Amino acid sequence: MTIEAVWHEYQSSVKAFLHAKVSNPDDVDDLLQDILLKTYLHLNEVKDRTKVKSWLFQIANNAIVDFYREKGRSKRISQDDLWFEREKEQVREELVSCLLPFIQALPHEDAEMLTSIELNGQSQKAYAEEQGINYSTLKSRLQKSREKVNALFQDCCELSLDKNGSVIDYEARQKNGKYC
Repeated sequence: MTIEAVWHEYQSSVKAFLHAKVSNPDDVDDLLQDILLKTYLHLNEVKDRTKVKSWLFQIANNAIVDFYREKGRSKRISQDDLWFEREKEQVREELVSCLLPFIQALPHEDAEMLTSIELNGQSQKAYAEEQGINYSTLKSRLQKSREKVNALFQDCCELSLDKNGSVIDYEARQKNGKYC
């Protein structure tokens, strides 16, 4: 049996097997190439031609194990990764100091609600019960209050967000707002 015949017959099955075990398509292609190379180098060692399929899938399985083993070893945190996270945290800490004046600039009910829930950590349900308002109503008011604080931030600063909506950088605008 030639390498071309084996690969023609089993390539799609091996690729599907790899896709089931490895999520990144580029990694699947790399593994498939490694498997092709090992097949080319060692196909002549298979004595029983009826066992080529199981032999090929054993190579694929071993390649997956090696891939994850190597991936686990290479998952080291670089100094650059630590530096970036530290800066992100620094940005967050700097902006937290602006939060209280913005909250205090809101109407009393909004400021009290945000202070209790966001700053003091009271649960939304407990606050709703304490105030005697419907939980759904509270969630709506809370969202509107958050939007008001966000608008004050936007008036004061140009915010840069990451893909998850977290602030990664900011630049203060000219002091046209009285809470900046």
